[in-house]
Amino acid sequence: MVKTIFFLFKRFCRDFPQTVNRILWFQTCVKIYKKRNLSSRFPITPKNFNLQLNDRDKIQTFDAHYIYHPAWAIRIILAEKPEKHIDISSTLWFSAALSAMIPVDFFDYRQVNLHLTKLTSNQADLTALFFPDNTIKSLSCMHVLEHVGLGRYGETIDPDGDRKAARELSRVLAPGGILLLVVPVGKERLCFNAHRIYSPKSVPALFPDLHLNSFSYVDDNAKFHEEEALQNAEQENYACGCFFFRKLHKEVLK
Repeated sequence: MVKTIFFLFKRFCRDFPQTVNRILWFQTCVKIYKKRNLSSRFPITPKNFNLQLNDRDKIQTFDAHYIYHPAWAIRIILAEKPEKHIDISSTLWFSAALSAMIPVDFFDYRQVNLHLTKLTSNQADLTALFFPDNTIKSLSCMHVLEHVGLGRYGETIDPDGDRKAARELSRVLAPGGILLLVVPVGKERLCFNAHRIYSPKSVPALFPDLHLNSFSYVDDNAKFHEEEALQNAEQENYACGCFFFRKLHKEVLK
C-alpha cells in the first residue's frame, strides 16, 4: 500500500506544474472572451465551465493502438467477406463501424446498451464461451486477452485467465475461419492490474491449433508496420501486436 501511495504521489508531482500552467492559460482565455464578447451572445458562466486543457498542441495526437488496429482488422474482414462477424470485447467503435458493412454480434463481460442496425450486443465470459466447437467463421478479440484474469473489469482474478481465453477462442473458431487478435507486445511483463505485455513470439504459442497468417504492429513511436516478422517487435516497450490467425482444416494439418 505504501508503494502504491508513493507511486501516485510521484505522478501527481510530475504532472502538477503542467496542470497549473494550463489552468492559468484557461483563466486568460476566459478574460479575453469576456472582453471580446460585446454582444453578450453565449455569455461565460462559471457553473457551465467544462475545462479542456490538453488540446492546444500544434500537432493533433491520437492513440495509435486504437486507431491502427481496428483499421487493420476491418480491412482483413472485408477482404474475407464473411456473412457475419463475431467480436469479443474489442473497442466498441470497431463493432459499431463494421456493422455498417456486415452484421456483427458483439459480446462483452459487462452489459453494453448499444443498439444499431445489423449489430447485436450481449454478455459473454471469454473463459467459458457458450458457442459450440468449430462454429465461428469470422472472429475478433482485440486488446482484450491481456486483461483477462486481472480483476480490472470485475472478473475473477486468475493468473491463467488469458490462457483459458485463448483456448476458448481456438475451440469455437471454425475450420478455415479467421481470428483477429490484438495484444500489447514487447518486453514481456505484467503491469498489474492494467494488462500483460507479451513477447511477440509467445502469442502464437497460446494458439497451437491455429496458423499465423501474418503479424503487424504499432511500434513505440506510433508507426504502423504491416506484415512484419515477430522478432522485429521483441525490443519494443509497449507496442500493439496484431495477429491474423486462421484455423486450418484437419486435412491440411495432416
